[in-house]
Amino acid sequence: MEETAVNNTASSTELKYQIQVNELEAAMLDLKVKVDDLAKENGQLKRENNQLKRMPLFVAVIVDILENGEIYLRQQGNNQEYLTHAPEDLRPLLKPGAKVAVNNALSIVKVIGNIYDSRVRVMELVSDPNDMPSYAEIGGLVDVIRDVREAVEFPLTKPKMYADIGVEPPKGVLLYGAPGTGKTLIAKAVAHEAKANFIRMSGSELVHKFIGEGAGLVRELFQLARERAPAIIFIDEIDAVGSTRTNDGTSGSAEVQRTLMQLLAEMDGFDNRGDVRIMAATNRADMLDPALLRPGRFDRLIEIPLPDKDARLQILKIHSRKMHLADIDLESIASSAENSTGAELESICREAGMMAIRREANHVEMIDFSAAVRKVKNEPGTENRMYT
Repeated sequence: MEETAVNNTASSTELKYQIQVNELEAAMLDLKVKVDDLAKENGQLKRENNQLKRMPLFVAVIVDILENGEIYLRQQGNNQEYLTHAPEDLRPLLKPGAKVAVNNALSIVKVIGNIYDSRVRVMELVSDPNDMPSYAEIGGLVDVIRDVREAVEFPLTKPKMYADIGVEPPKGVLLYGAPGTGKTLIAKAVAHEAKANFIRMSGSELVHKFIGEGAGLVRELFQLARERAPAIIFIDEIDAVGSTRTNDGTSGSAEVQRTLMQLLAEMDGFDNRGDVRIMAATNRADMLDPALLRPGRFDRLIEIPLPDKDARLQILKIHSRKMHLADIDLESIASSAENSTGAELESICREAGMMAIRREANHVEMIDFSAAVRKVKNEPGTENRMYT
């Protein structure tokens, strides 16, 4: 009996100690987790502290790399110039025009590369070019499309063809004509067909309030194009910045002229433009500065005419190909829509569909197209005569 009681007491004591050991191990595990968390927090605080203690870096531009290995820099902001050295591992990355970070000792710490204004970066077409219309979706304008392809697309896609002949391809193309004739549509087709980066902008985007801002955007725009070469720059409504220079004494006019002069220098200056082609469009070619229109800048001035009857028929077929038509004589519609632009013909097809929807039909009839022609051409009494 006594031996059994002793054994029970020993077992109870052992169990109690085992529970205490387990509790201590659990507590130690919790403390270990807390220590790890504190160590991580301490490391983060140390890194932040070191970041706060670190001396700031300044941005400079490499002007030139001298023969003795010295780097000629110009600091941005104050335009101070100085000579410095670069670590051996950074030397292969350095070239004139590159932006670098320098410390207080004016030593190059790292290469930043070119930093572009956000307004310039958004000009680059990054969407799928397949979403753009192709040449097949442009009615008529066969000769215009041929001239544009020879001047813009082929020099980038078939340069050997020009080298074999021994001629320099045209540097730029200006499309001009009445509104709605298809100037911007041709540029979209070039973006679809050409295997090149496409950078598009409006002339008004280069007109700014502050002195030098527009010229700076032009420089960065062409620098971006040279880095992305082969590239095509398309300037829509170029008359906003390229109109004939006058001296009216206003600061706004002077700033526009500075921007124009920078554009002229970039298009045909001392710097080689490389595989960068220029396209522009305007409704007012008569307003453009003569220096902009001379060969070497815009080698081809292409007028986009109003479509003739055959071209109008092609345009109507393109814009009505997805419509449900019933006994439609498109040739008759093309004849009645004389002196219409491509945009107006597209509007005629759209309005004809709206006429059919208005009378709750499931297809478009000739009466709908006749009413649409009268409406788009602003003939009097269109609404009253629509179905009489």
